[in-house]
Amino acid sequence: MPPQILELIDKRDNVEIIRDQIAAILTVELAHQGVLSGLPQPAVFIERSQPWGQFIEATAAMQPLINVWFDSESFDASTSNVTERQKSEAIFNIDCYGAGVSQDDGVPAGGHQPGDLQAALEAQRAVRLARNILMAGAYTYLGLRGLVWKRMPQTISMFQPQLDNRGVQRIVGARLALKVDFNEFSPQVQGEPLETLIVEVFKAGTGQLYLRAEYPTPTP
Repeated sequence: MPPQILELIDKRDNVEIIRDQIAAILTVELAHQGVLSGLPQPAVFIERSQPWGQFIEATAAMQPLINVWFDSESFDASTSNVTERQKSEAIFNIDCYGAGVSQDDGVPAGGHQPGDLQAALEAQRAVRLARNILMAGAYTYLGLRGLVWKRMPQTISMFQPQLDNRGVQRIVGARLALKVDFNEFSPQVQGEPLETLIVEVFKAGTGQLYLRAEYPTPTP
């Protein structure tokens, strides 16, 4: 029977810790940006399936929001070991949503202000803030030096949220895909105590030693 893992596996994987750290960094830094600018900043959520639902019935402009979620993780066998540490690469999506309300400003020269344009500009503002914060020098290792090797944006793409297989009007999303390289760790199996069996073979008559070998054996 193979050795058993004796301790309870109740730890979180590092990929979960990093996801929460990304959200925490954005929350703290966006609040600071609000102090500097005097303007409201995007709210930050984690692993929400439809964070933009609050925008659907909005009749006035609302601040954008950000949703951080874990997308995928892959492992690099060449820089890992089979017993303890796995070198990992994970993609975290930072989805930024903006909403707009169509308006007529009452000025003939100004005319109609489309809500979808306002939504796109707000989503782009939010993703711009997210990228600049996460790629700032202060967050080279996302505040987790020794765990995180590096972080790097992969893509920024625009999209329109879907509801009942239809695009939601006046809401626009911008996705920052952030790749993070880090270490994952696994429980270690304690080795079984060993005793050493010594075998010696002598030549009859002369007592000359032909062979001496040591074999570790499990303790019963």
